[in-house]
Amino acid sequence: MLEQMQGVVRLELSGCNDFTEAGLWSSLNARITALSVSDCINVADDAIAAISQLLPNLTELNLQAYHVTDTALAYFTAKQGYTTHTLRLNSCWEITNHGVVNMVHSLPNLSVLSLSGCSKVTDDGVELVAENLRKLRSLDLSWCPRITDMALEYIACDLHKLEELVLDRCVRITDTGLSYLSTMSSLRSLYLRWCCQVQDFGLKHLLSMGSLRLLSLAGCPLLTTTGLSGLVQLQELEELELTNCPGATPELFKYFSQQLPCCMVIE
Repeated sequence: MLEQMQGVVRLELSGCNDFTEAGLWSSLNARITALSVSDCINVADDAIAAISQLLPNLTELNLQAYHVTDTALAYFTAKQGYTTHTLRLNSCWEITNHGVVNMVHSLPNLSVLSLSGCSKVTDDGVELVAENLRKLRSLDLSWCPRITDMALEYIACDLHKLEELVLDRCVRITDTGLSYLSTMSSLRSLYLRWCCQVQDFGLKHLLSMGSLRLLSLAGCPLLTTTGLSGLVQLQELEELELTNCPGATPELFKYFSQQLPCCMVIE
């Protein structure tokens, strides 16, 4: 099929359970610059070997593969280290901090990184990211249950170009972590969905972040109406998500519509 479709430069394979790594070896062409592979149960380390050898001009890789290990993240070539700017590793359960070591050395020019659902990655892994990937503009650490406030301190100290940070379901994040993030002048989008320890005091730290345009607090159970009402100080806010927030009352939404007329508030 790919031989007949010479114009294809982006390829997505999703839910192809009969597709094996041999398929990648036989079909990938050097013209492909963006590849997405998800829910293909037979994909493992050999898939990364095929990608690294057959796609020299790779700019974007999106991978959801339960059997990819740390070893595979060292396979990328020097050329890919220069060209690849986006790597999303979603629910790659076997990846640990050793894999993060391999990744930051083989792909040093990343501007977009997702480790969503890579549940074995800890604060030490985030420290490696922050120290080595200074060009990052988007970082997704959602569903990483071992991440704590310490990781946020590393991010705030070193990732000065970061514009988007996703921390959904990072259940160990507290108000202390938000105090670290408050120093980030470039951050435009912050996702804190279902961060169950965040309280009103933590929100106060965010009120100084004039660069914020999008803030999601969906599912944060400890936030009160009083604490949330203080968000009207973020006058540049364009989108505020308060789905499943007990403190988000009809009266509060009316207040926001009056005080933040240019902000879309999602109930």
